Amino acid sequence: MAKKTTAEASADKPADKAAGAEAKETKKPRATKSEAPKAEPAATEAAPAPAPKPTPVATESKAKKKRRPGAPPARGKKLRDRIKQQFQKLKKEGPMPLPKAIGLLKQFKRSKFDETVEIHMSLGVDVTQSDQLVRGTVPLPHGIGKSVRVVVFCQGDNVAKAKEAGADFAGGDDLLEKVQKEGWLDFDVALATQDMMGKVSRLGKVLGPRGLMPTPKAGTVITGDVAGPVRDFKAGKVEYRTDKGGNVHAGVGKLSFDDTKLVENINAFVEAIRGAKPSGVKGHYVRSINVCSTMSPGIPVTM
Repeated sequence: MAKKTTAEASADKPADKAAGAEAKETKKPRATKSEAPKAEPAATEAAPAPAPKPTPVATESKAKKKRRPGAPPARGKKLRDRIKQQFQKLKKEGPMPLPKAIGLLKQFKRSKFDETVEIHMSLGVDVTQSDQLVRGTVPLPHGIGKSVRVVVFCQGDNVAKAKEAGADFAGGDDLLEKVQKEGWLDFDVALATQDMMGKVSRLGKVLGPRGLMPTPKAGTVITGDVAGPVRDFKAGKVEYRTDKGGNVHAGVGKLSFDDTKLVENINAFVEAIRGAKPSGVKGHYVRSINVCSTMSPGIPVTM
């Protein structure tokens, strides 16, 4: 192959230079760090206005919300000192006779309303055994100091007899429907005749959780005359039942009662509990007895 002459080589050079120039123009120059275009800063949002400081009312409401449900409010120093003195006195005295305990309860009174006198008994029963459950009713000689609303589920002539004996409400299907459909529970004791128990049993889910379901053990199922049980419960017949810890609790009157009436009511209740002793109980049946009022500490008594 023949070599190009000098003239031909010089003629090709301008064309090659032009082609190289065009290629350089098409290539974009590499941007250096210093020459790199700076990104435009994003539009800054307006800063939120500072939140206003909570007012004292708001702070107080927050404190109430954080308080544990069911926790009593803080006691003042005067009340704390008084309760401390009461406990010190009880610790020094120890278990005492019932009349003396009633007198001490009245000294401890610090509220304006008429407090209820309560009795709490610890029994040596095994609550896991069904034959050792203690349950029943006892009529108190002087009542409990408050009106008891009694409803009687009955039919026929028993409706009139129950109302004559003092029942607040008496009836059959109409009362059953009112309880089942409307959730009516404006009564404290529910009694039922034996022939109505088939229908009353449908109310177990409504009356059972509230302790109002008529049962033979509690004496709220009437097998004979209607008037007698109605009078007993209106006069102050108290129902008792052992709890999960084997304890029995009941209200036995008001603090405004005479000392003698309170003593007689408590004696009647204790004798009823002793008479209901299950045959399978071993050891001490009545472990301890304490009396108290609504706002006072418990006082151990010897009986």
